[in-house]
Amino acid sequence: MKYYIADCHFGHEKVRQLDQRPFETVEQMDTYMIEQWNRVVKKNRDEVYILGDFCIGKGDQTNEVLSMLRGKKYLITGNHDQRFLRDKQFDASLFQWIKSYAEIHDNNRKVVLSHYPIICYHGQYLGDISYMLYGHVHDTMDYKNVRRFVRESRQCVYGSEQKSLSCNLINCFAGFSDFAPCTLDQWIKMEEEYS
Repeated sequence: MKYYIADCHFGHEKVRQLDQRPFETVEQMDTYMIEQWNRVVKKNRDEVYILGDFCIGKGDQTNEVLSMLRGKKYLITGNHDQRFLRDKQFDASLFQWIKSYAEIHDNNRKVVLSHYPIICYHGQYLGDISYMLYGHVHDTMDYKNVRRFVRESRQCVYGSEQKSLSCNLINCFAGFSDFAPCTLDQWIKMEEEYS
């Protein structure tokens, strides 16, 4: 099974407050996110694609968190991941790979992975078999601007067939999923309910 999540921010006191996360301490937040992750990701063969801003801690702190999380983990780097990535104590082998951008397939659907939203993404004209998953914008005004772009783009038509433009950008912000990784179908459903 493939799962996706963005912007966990393990160990990040400031983001706990800025996102108004419902935790009294950063330790309580981290414990809850680990429990939520392991509640969903049952097997070591399950894959979890982390769309950046995984942990604000140093290398050894990040290693400790990663060792507690089930599944094969893949990292799309975010702007807050550099601290642990540059630390010599960080064990990069705890991830299957670390990239700034990737394209994968999930049940015959093309999935573009980036920490940052890409409004014109590879495969966008493929319709409902292509999705752009991202993070970075949390639940901010930037996210509302991306949502507005998606709505307006879907009203556009192109080509001789006058087809509507497919625009399947999905914000996989951990706060939207109660801090648990979700499947592509779960993220699609959440995005449809939000629309």
